[in-house]
Amino acid sequence: MKSVPVAELVSPDAEHLGLKVLFGENILDDKQITHFRIQKPGLALAGYCDHIHSGRVQILGNTEVSYLWTLEPELRRQSVAGICKKDVCCFIVTKDLKLPDEVTETVMAFSIPLFKTDRVSSETIIDLSVFLEDRLAPDTVCHGVFLDVFGIGTLITGRSGIGKSECAVELIKRGHRLVADDAVRVKRIQDYLEGSSSDMLRYHMEVRGLGIINIKDMFGVAAIRLRKKLELVIEFTDWNPNVSYDRLGLDNVYEEILRQKVPKIILPISAGRNMAVIVEIAARNHLLKIMGYNSAQEFSERLMNTISEGESQTIISDELEKRMGRRGVE
Repeated sequence: MKSVPVAELVSPDAEHLGLKVLFGENILDDKQITHFRIQKPGLALAGYCDHIHSGRVQILGNTEVSYLWTLEPELRRQSVAGICKKDVCCFIVTKDLKLPDEVTETVMAFSIPLFKTDRVSSETIIDLSVFLEDRLAPDTVCHGVFLDVFGIGTLITGRSGIGKSECAVELIKRGHRLVADDAVRVKRIQDYLEGSSSDMLRYHMEVRGLGIINIKDMFGVAAIRLRKKLELVIEFTDWNPNVSYDRLGLDNVYEEILRQKVPKIILPISAGRNMAVIVEIAARNHLLKIMGYNSAQEFSERLMNTISEGESQTIISDELEKRMGRRGVE
């Protein structure tokens, strides 16, 4: 199971969370967060701790702190100790609320990191969930070029040297945007995939014969974006005259990435084909499918209706000929 050290909550990337360490600065790397969902102890403070999870951040908001202040000192210790025995990863106190000394002492006794923030619980929970969801999302690295083409996150794959980067440069010249080149980091966030670039390769592309170029400096900030939802995979392959390629667009092919199926198109490369234009058309066509219009399916249905009507006309003509023949005999 993927996990994130509690220390990430006070890293430079998490400054927007506004957390300050009250206790446990030297043990932040020892505690691990394993789930992006946040918990508020609630009934656990009253003794029902069956659903407290060790890998989730525990929020002590106004309700929890107010309840603790109503208890006798010894009951406070017992109340918090019941949660601490579940080996929770950390506590966060919101709204700069003052904790009873017994609570702080109990948390310290169990060596559990304690944070505070001046933000309200609802805002803290939302921002923490988004931050941890990104950190804990399953991820993988795909070889290819990832672009935003007409708003469609398009991953171009294929063997090395087949022309992916050259096609990407042409697409960028046409106004489309680069997300990542060569090593595309793909994350599964809930029910969709999101692609981005590594920090080292961000904004850069390799073009054989030219070397490494910086797309941001060369084409401007409008030519790049940091991340994009992955919606379409286009695989470049060498043209093979012995292979039968899809000519109608009725074949549904998918690429499975992190257990998510992404629509895939296989495009054969041959001399004279403008691959940038074809990729644009593929993205436009995919956009139409998302909006509910499938041109290939519509053409197929029209063709079948025409054939059916033709067969019906043939049957009617045969019947008329038979009847006319009978009358002629009579």
